[in-house]
Amino acid sequence: MTGLRICLIASSRFPVAEPFVGGLEAHTHALTRALIARGHSVTLFAAAGSDPLLGAHALATEPFEPSEGARRDVGAPPLQWMQEHHAYLGLCLALADSGADRFDVIHNNSLHHLPVAMSSAIPVPMLTTLHTPPTPWLESAVQYAAAGARFVAVSAFTAEQWRPSVRSAVVSNGVDTRRWAAGPGGGPAIWFGRLVPEKAPHLAIHAARLASIPLDLAGPVLDRSYFDAEIAPHLGPSIRYLGHLDTEALTRRVGGASVTVVTPAWDEPYGLVAAESMSTGTPVAALARGGLAEVVSAESGRLCASQEPAELADAMRAASRLSRERTRAHAVAHCSIEAMVGAYEDRYAELAGLRHAA
Repeated sequence: MTGLRICLIASSRFPVAEPFVGGLEAHTHALTRALIARGHSVTLFAAAGSDPLLGAHALATEPFEPSEGARRDVGAPPLQWMQEHHAYLGLCLALADSGADRFDVIHNNSLHHLPVAMSSAIPVPMLTTLHTPPTPWLESAVQYAAAGARFVAVSAFTAEQWRPSVRSAVVSNGVDTRRWAAGPGGGPAIWFGRLVPEKAPHLAIHAARLASIPLDLAGPVLDRSYFDAEIAPHLGPSIRYLGHLDTEALTRRVGGASVTVVTPAWDEPYGLVAAESMSTGTPVAALARGGLAEVVSAESGRLCASQEPAELADAMRAASRLSRERTRAHAVAHCSIEAMVGAYEDRYAELAGLRHAA
């Protein structure tokens, strides 16, 4: 398709840069790179410190600092909340003023309510991807979204969660299956992601011990008290913490693992970790939460109906015996970034056409 001028709005919480803090940052980075490679002009608005090779623009050039009087307000929200509000308010006002001269479409990947709430004041058609379950702020914003605004969800599960507020199509997340290349396997099990209670890596530790399978953990420690209480005491020769790795180092570790353990303690909207693992050929043992059942197939992993470590240990053993070739073939067929970007391009073209028709 003819190259479009795309405004891509990212989350303001963490930079879109290596090493990625979470799946949303990895997704945004991969999407931006793929769109540029396909001939589109992409302007990414993201947190300060995002990858300069993407041509990223900081959401707020000057962080908001409330006055002393404002700080004394007993009802004042946290400073981080106000800084995010300030950043998105500034961006939305700028798009309302000059966005029509600069962009054909806006693709909102943020988790903030303002781009949706102000979409009717912005003279550029907007597509919003729903990356999370419903939140009160976003549910409120959806009621004021522009009539021509479009929404997609990252899984059928997430689309169903949002159905009371908005009907959305499904565009599953995708991974760069060339970057997440096939690996040899045969090594320890691996768990990777944010080390926080809702991702529950402690469950992987308990299951690995029951399965008598060594386990490596990788990712940022965002909750130090949780890490110190639930992870650190178990570290040793058979349970290792590898640190927060960039994609190159992480793909080597994942591709060399015998199985990846995925243990969400919440309903995972999609499950990018599972798709990345399967792309390297490493099968997945996961809790059947949220959209994971749409990502992991019988030929690429095993799903557990409960959080019982014994059931997860059995799943680890069973998954580690699956064919790595079939596991990767499933990822290439169902989880590729090419399929995701193609689906987004179809929606961009529809939105751009509606704008020109108007």
